[in-house]
Amino acid sequence: MRDRTDFEAWVETVPDTIRRDPLWRVQAYRLALFVAEQSWEDKTRLANDWRTRALSDQLYRSVGSVSANIAEGYSRGGGRDRARFYEYALGSAREARDWYYKGRHILGEEIAADQIDRLAQLTRLLLTMTKDQRTVHLREPKEDYDAAG
Repeated sequence: MRDRTDFEAWVETVPDTIRRDPLWRVQAYRLALFVAEQSWEDKTRLANDWRTRALSDQLYRSVGSVSANIAEGYSRGGGRDRARFYEYALGSAREARDWYYKGRHILGEEIAADQIDRLAQLTRLLLTMTKDQRTVHLREPKEDYDAAG
């Protein structure tokens, strides 16, 4: 089994076409891809145990959704549209943490804790990214609210 904690070694295995994309500069995206890469082994391990077979699919979908939603949000113009997809990624990161916690008995406490920590780091990054995108608030004048009742 490879060293699950060596992010820099993993980066060297990522194809140049991905690393040349401007999206690669987004720290949360890089971390989300790393977590997804690590989760492949975890999904396989969970799928091999009848007790956690269904959990393995849920885990892999939620982990994969994080980077996919970051990428989708990044492609948006900004503001509310971008923030919405970052929020989806945030929800998937939190869901994945939940699945890792539930799979810890098969995966082992250390592996689950490492991934939960990475997902918590992703959550913090996504909270900041979402907040930064929401700095421009579009609001209707107060009079419109009063007229509606």
